[in-house]
Amino acid sequence: MQPAQTARLFYQLVSLRAASHPDDEALVHSDRSVSYAELWSLALHFSDAVIQAGAGRSDRVALFGDKSIEMVAAMLGVSHAGCLFVPVNPVLKERQVEHILKDCEAKVLVTSADRKRILKASCEPLESLLNCVLFEEVADAGGPAPDHFGSRMIDADAAAILYTSGSTGRPKGVVVSHRNLVSGAEIVAGYLHNNRHDRLLSVLPLSFDAGLSQLTTAWWVGAAVVLTDSRSPEEILSMLDFEQVTAMTAVPPIWIQLSQLKWPESITRKLRYIANTGGKMPEAVLRRLQVNAPQTSVYLMYGLTEAFRATYLPPEQINIRPGSIGKAIPNQDVLVLRPDGSECGPMEHGEIVQRGSLVAMGYWRDRERTVKRFRSLPDGIVVSDVSGETCVFSGDIGYKDDEGFIYFVGRNDEMIKTNGYRVSPVELEEIVYHMAPDLEACAFGVEHPEFGQSITLVVSAGRSLDGFSEAQIRSHFSTIAPSYMMPNALILTDQAFPRNQTGKLDRVQIRSLFGS
Repeated sequence: MQPAQTARLFYQLVSLRAASHPDDEALVHSDRSVSYAELWSLALHFSDAVIQAGAGRSDRVALFGDKSIEMVAAMLGVSHAGCLFVPVNPVLKERQVEHILKDCEAKVLVTSADRKRILKASCEPLESLLNCVLFEEVADAGGPAPDHFGSRMIDADAAAILYTSGSTGRPKGVVVSHRNLVSGAEIVAGYLHNNRHDRLLSVLPLSFDAGLSQLTTAWWVGAAVVLTDSRSPEEILSMLDFEQVTAMTAVPPIWIQLSQLKWPESITRKLRYIANTGGKMPEAVLRRLQVNAPQTSVYLMYGLTEAFRATYLPPEQINIRPGSIGKAIPNQDVLVLRPDGSECGPMEHGEIVQRGSLVAMGYWRDRERTVKRFRSLPDGIVVSDVSGETCVFSGDIGYKDDEGFIYFVGRNDEMIKTNGYRVSPVELEEIVYHMAPDLEACAFGVEHPEFGQSITLVVSAGRSLDGFSEAQIRSHFSTIAPSYMMPNALILTDQAFPRNQTGKLDRVQIRSLFGS
């Protein structure tokens, strides 16, 4: 039995490993590496620092800084102190950071000296904020680590607030419990077959649920995590090679860029699996990745911040049903429901709903949104012996095939209603990727007096569009899609698409740039 399997609280994923395997490598960043014992010692210093700064049980402590060993240790230390850690994406600007600090009523901010100077004007008016703790000062403190023995907590207590990327509106704070985080670590490490000898490359932000999952999954089995903030595909390949990485999870835009490069055999010999999350992997990109890394397993995953992970498609199914997001992960249930709450039949579109230990606690101090998204199944829909169980209604549209495999269609609020049809932007974009995987596409609806909405499709190469024309793309559409899916407006641009803080396409900004 792995020692981490006795963990019930977030910080125990590391504290127990530090006790049982103190010298095992835990984190790598740049040219620096720390063991589990060293990471836990630093975490205890951060725990002491936030307590001395005035943070108490259940207070919120925001962490704003680049991905680093100190950032990870601070998250653990805040948890050990009995507070909720609130990781803030380092790419956010002053106004966005101010919104998060104000919204969660942060008692303490952990940041760098440089970032503190930038945020000074924003922080001063915040009544809740008592103090700042600097990464540099805690890292340089030295001496034995003070151990306050941790605040008394149970796994049902809140552990963190993760703010959504805001791709579908203003960022919302999702409150996750210790049980959510630890259960997620156990489940994901189980189906990915992670082990103590794995080396996971962390390319996603730690403020993103999938990025945080890279840490917890590795800690569950005592593996090492290599930290990087780089989005350069060349640099990522170099790190995969130099650090002898065995596992990597990323979002589609990163895979699209990596699929265009040649992967040296020295990478693929070590790389045990790659996993996709945060959006549908274009099938053409998937095929190129398989050519680049023929011995590497590919996992297609689906999840949302409000429930961490929901489904996965195992590698043996990739070539059978590449468009599927798989079935529910172990110990979770994923349903596809009609508006009246009854289960959809095979191939029938409905809302994806999840139940189980990964369903979050709700939105931070937003009862209206919480009761809308987190609610019980309607009377008469009996799927368990526990009445009143809280499920998360994703707002995503999907369907199950005859064998129960789930397919993602699109977000309900992004579906294009045109001429009596509901058209998925994802399906429109997939047609472009089928034609040319080097391109990127974004589809959306624009209000129209006759059609309800017309279809606008923006196609970008992020470089010269030589060799691609509107006529070619329309011809491709006409051969493989019904007429009602033909874009009314087709815009070609060599401008790179803007992305949100998690690396996904920023659909709101793209619509504002090209929607007129």
